Amino acid sequence: MAFKNTEIDDLMIYEPPVFLDERGYFFESFTLKKWEEHNLKYDWVQDNEAKSSYGVIRGLHFQKGDWAQAKLVRVITGKVLDVVVDLRKNKSTYGRSYSIILSAENKRQLLVPRGFAHGYGVLENDTIFAYKCDNYYNKESESGIHCEDLSLEIDWLIPNEKRIVSEKDLCLPLLKNL
Repeated sequence: MAFKNTEIDDLMIYEPPVFLDERGYFFESFTLKKWEEHNLKYDWVQDNEAKSSYGVIRGLHFQKGDWAQAKLVRVITGKVLDVVVDLRKNKSTYGRSYSIILSAENKRQLLVPRGFAHGYGVLENDTIFAYKCDNYYNKESESGIHCEDLSLEIDWLIPNEKRIVSEKDLCLPLLKNL
């Protein structure tokens, strides 16, 4: 089991061991005991899944206040560019974005602590994205940052003319206006 730190405190990559043979593969996507051995303690209360086509950008979303959520994100089929933005004002990395390719092939997962905005750009058709949350969704507490905020310097790896962004996400504010 490989837990890897990123250059942003508390943001971690998890690369589970994958067992391959002539039948295919097997891996444990989550095992509480192994996470606790690494002092990673989360009470996951909700699993979510979304299927999207190439070019879809979802996010950058977060929940405010008591409804903030940590997430453990992964791809079941397809590939995404997963992106987070550190919104913890007490950290030197406030406002900094981080991105990673998550795919069915690499089986990587990203542990996104509370205090981050999260989104992803879909790089293959019929991508299925799944994630665990440590708090329930609350509509009144939802917020976000516009995915094309230039201050975040995100290269979504999707040409502008191929991007599919919801009307709701297009109305999100820039980071400086939060």
